Amino acid sequence: MQFSEEFHCKPSSLEYLETVKDVRNAFSISIPKNWNINLYEDALQSSIFTADTTKQLTETFLIDVSYIKNNLQFDDLFKLKIEQENLNKNLIQKKAKEVTIIEKPAYLVISKGQKSSLLYQKLQAFIKINQKHFILAKVEIYGDSLVENRLCQAISLIEKIKITQQ
Repeated sequence: MQFSEEFHCKPSSLEYLETVKDVRNAFSISIPKNWNINLYEDALQSSIFTADTTKQLTETFLIDVSYIKNNLQFDDLFKLKIEQENLNKNLIQKKAKEVTIIEKPAYLVISKGQKSSLLYQKLQAFIKINQKHFILAKVEIYGDSLVENRLCQAISLIEKIKITQQ
């Protein structure tokens, strides 16, 4: 099953997109032109962190996409580790499923919790690129207003990821 189909998303309403490349030119993502962007890299990863800073936190979402040098297997140990990490952050796992994202095998986790007195949901999409690399796309949605709509907008951006290094 495709990623957006999993959530019954309609086409996104995000407009005026621009393509942003990570520091290593390993991947790119299309995001709205007026969003704030931070680029990061270290020895193992290259990341793009972005958000719409013109809106209140409870009206938008944060998205963090990282191209990571590491082998990834969707085995029971991996799934248990992710669930344990979320529990350690007081997050309750609502959904965990293997899906296809950008035509690659992926493991999707959605958790719910509270941060700074705000309800929030966290989506983690682990996308296996090859035996040496994977992409981790994380989305945080704060508050309880239009959560499904914001989740679908975030999913539409994740589906626009283009891998430039295999």
